[in-house]
Amino acid sequence: MKIQPANRIGKVEEYYFSKKLAEVNMLKQQGKPIINLGIGSPDLPTHPDVIEELNRSSREKGSNYYQPYRGIPELREAFSAWYQDIYNVNLNPANEILPLIGSKEGIMHISMAFANPGDQVLIPNPGYPAYTSVSKLLNLNVQYYNLNEDNNWLPDISELEALAQDNCKIIWINYPHMPSGAKADTNSFRELIEFAQSRNILVVHDNPYSLILNNEPMSLLQGIISKSHVLELNSLSKSHNMAGWRIGMVAGSEENINHILKVKSNFDSGMFKPLQQAAAKALQLPHSWYNEINKLYSERRKLVWQIMDQMGCTYGKNTSGMFVWAKVPNNYKNGAELSDELLYEHSIFTAPGFIFGSNGNGYTRISLCADMHQLKEALKRVETIKELIK
Repeated sequence: MKIQPANRIGKVEEYYFSKKLAEVNMLKQQGKPIINLGIGSPDLPTHPDVIEELNRSSREKGSNYYQPYRGIPELREAFSAWYQDIYNVNLNPANEILPLIGSKEGIMHISMAFANPGDQVLIPNPGYPAYTSVSKLLNLNVQYYNLNEDNNWLPDISELEALAQDNCKIIWINYPHMPSGAKADTNSFRELIEFAQSRNILVVHDNPYSLILNNEPMSLLQGIISKSHVLELNSLSKSHNMAGWRIGMVAGSEENINHILKVKSNFDSGMFKPLQQAAAKALQLPHSWYNEINKLYSERRKLVWQIMDQMGCTYGKNTSGMFVWAKVPNNYKNGAELSDELLYEHSIFTAPGFIFGSNGNGYTRISLCADMHQLKEALKRVETIKELIK
């Protein structure tokens, strides 16, 4: 008799990119010259001062010891100063910031800390797939709310009011939005917070893209009087080219941070101290660091726009983040058909919009995490597509 897995495993599938990248690697092994434009994994290097700090601190006596569950004070203070500098948000480093091993684990910890099995959570469609998978693993009642191009991929408060049940515990939001790159505004954030407070719901803002191709980075915590119904996740993965370092944070009220800590402290035993010290160094980098990164991303995005034009896709240019999100032309049934054609006929891996939700079916997404040589080669390969759609 075989060992049977827990019922919760049957509610989720292996992450799309985990399966698809295995297929992409297999195609590479077969000699296919695959250009990977599918995932947002920064290819640019981490700042050398950050790497030097990691090396230096790794040689310190005690660097290999267990560390505080709340993170070292230096890292929390660095996050606090960074939030003040970037977002004009004042956070108490002693009790309103909790470092995370990447913000993705925060999605699990927050869900476990604030929602019981059967409780409702509101998740954007399209949106980051982890919100759904974590909720299903915890047997939460997933209810999607619609985002669409006509409303600039922003929530409709009237729809949220209609969807939210008495046991609704969490609303997940993410701006700049992944996958569309749409930006929120002060009024949208204010309406969301007012709605959450009126219905006693926790609104959680996932904020990893605010410094990528964005001149006005925003935080949900800006200008609010009470943090009682608001949490914000952030990460160094995208903004500092440190995806594999797994360093993130969650900010909120002292009470809510303590609830999350009860969960987190039973999952891990603290982050490697040199990683935390290097992260603190990263958070102190000058604004010129972000400017240089964005200069490169801007040049790459121009090429991606050309690729989209060649394929007959339509897209908005007033977006942020490290992707270009575009509607596929009418001669394709959906974004998956275009992505399959690109992969199997042109050896270009892109992300079909359906993986982010049903409202993404007619869209495709290309990442900016590829160098100019790869993007120029991709542009050459898609030149024949435009001829086919004329």
